[in-house]
Amino acid sequence: MELASKLLAGKTALITGSNRGIGRAVLFLFAQNGADIYACARDNTEEFTELLNEVKLLHNVKIEPLYFDLSSEKQIKNALKVLITGKVKIDILVNNAAVAHGGLLQMVSMTKIKEIFEINFFSQVLIIQQISKLMMKYKSGSIINLASVVGIDSYPGYSAYGSSKAAIIYATKTLSKELALSNIRVNAIAPGLTDTDMSIQMEKKAKGILITASAFNRLATPAEIANTVLFLASDLSSFVTGQVIRVDGGM
Repeated sequence: MELASKLLAGKTALITGSNRGIGRAVLFLFAQNGADIYACARDNTEEFTELLNEVKLLHNVKIEPLYFDLSSEKQIKNALKVLITGKVKIDILVNNAAVAHGGLLQMVSMTKIKEIFEINFFSQVLIIQQISKLMMKYKSGSIINLASVVGIDSYPGYSAYGSSKAAIIYATKTLSKELALSNIRVNAIAPGLTDTDMSIQMEKKAKGILITASAFNRLATPAEIANTVLFLASDLSSFVTGQVIRVDGGM
């Protein structure tokens, strides 16, 4: 227990979408393991502020909020500018925030497809571009992208969402080779259906298909996904890069 609680001691992480779901679980687990955190969210709410204060006091770590909308390149750059200009050492980047979507391709507008890619792919790449500059300066880092099993396997109704996740998987593999010379590891996690707000919003039949495809016949918990994020963020995975780890309950 003593070792586990110190896996990220002395490290600083940036987590997107840290106000709910998997990102929130990662926030809790990283703080428990000694990391200082830049917690990113779209909206500055009283609930989120109280959450961060509670976690800081409980685990005696530093947590600073960063607010931006992933659909706005300007907001992302402005929020990260303070880190870039301050040459802040970021050891871990968790690209978690995303938007879910389901619908047959013929029923999805090009505007919606572009919106999905803007949030699930282009914003992620922009954040990697910005934060990897800091990691390259310090010659170390771990980047973890949250992909999805639907970016690997095909399911009717997920053409747009699955394609955006397939894109981040390809980028993960390529960037792992580009950044290896700077001792930066880049990996992805492909969760199965997880018990988050996204799953609640899903159409019942589509949700049932994904649940029954799992050998455990249930949803993953956010904490189960966060455990794998912790592994990839820590030195336990020091020789792991360019990988896509499925956490899907045996689909």
